[in-house]
Amino acid sequence: MRYTEIGGRKVSALCLGAMKFGSQTDDATSAAILDRFIAAGGTFVDTADCYQYWVEGFEGHESETFLGRWRRANGITDEVVIATKIGAQPTVPGGGPEAQEGLSAEVVATAAERSRRRLGVDRIDLLYTHKEDPHTPLEETMAALSRLVDEDTVSLLGMSNHRTWRLERARAAARDHGHRPTVLQYRYSYLQPRHEVRLESPAFTHVTPELLDYVRAENAAGRDLTLVAYTPLLSGAYVRPERAAALGPAYDHPGTRNRLAALDEVARETGATRNQVVLAWLIAGGVVPLVGVSGVDQLDEAVEAVDLTLTPEQRRLLDEAH
Repeated sequence: MRYTEIGGRKVSALCLGAMKFGSQTDDATSAAILDRFIAAGGTFVDTADCYQYWVEGFEGHESETFLGRWRRANGITDEVVIATKIGAQPTVPGGGPEAQEGLSAEVVATAAERSRRRLGVDRIDLLYTHKEDPHTPLEETMAALSRLVDEDTVSLLGMSNHRTWRLERARAAARDHGHRPTVLQYRYSYLQPRHEVRLESPAFTHVTPELLDYVRAENAAGRDLTLVAYTPLLSGAYVRPERAAALGPAYDHPGTRNRLAALDEVARETGATRNQVVLAWLIAGGVVPLVGVSGVDQLDEAVEAVDLTLTPEQRRLLDEAH
């Protein structure tokens, strides 16, 4: 297992998504996946306080609650970094996006405390704002998040699914309080959508060239910023034709065909799968892939990709395919 750093803390170069744990993925399978991940050297796990409220029969706290039980049962402490997200949990049972809590100072404080108790930790390792809240000033949200760090109930701050201009404005506001977000979580993969076309789900916010440029500029200036990529394997679209067809019109352009051809060429050269080449490409670019799996076989495939080293020629072939 390779490792990287987020906010000065060492974590595995692969992050395990726990979205379905405790809900669609039963407890035994969830525990088996986590145990295999830890045994392989994995130390970075991701969840949110709303997973998965949209699935019938669940309320949105199931993943965090399961992870808390798993931590206690296995004596897990600081060796595993658990990231969670707040702001997207509905205020009423059965509510949708229109009823989400948002990121007011009051919500930030209460939601973080709920997450901390569910996870069974003294301090949340990494806390993201899950999505934009246009009804709350960024200054209010960032001040509330900074208070959590000052109170030592949160270690690191992150932001997910925010447009680049709001991200920069939030980080500027956070400078006044001493604690800026250092980790970003967005949808990102090797295949690139047309950004003017809506993705299959409005909940997704995809990495744009502008965001990549912003991350590079911040890191070049010594203001460390890590990008974590969710849905890096496009929900199976690289290996399952029916999933590829479901990507929709945003991916229906010549660049998709050209990139798949380059991906297949590198896969043949390395003996790796398409999925593994995608993960290796992300890691080589300094991105932390966040993978969600439904079984240990899928996890093993992802873990093997961490040690796949692409040659400069292979990376150039992948990068230049458009």
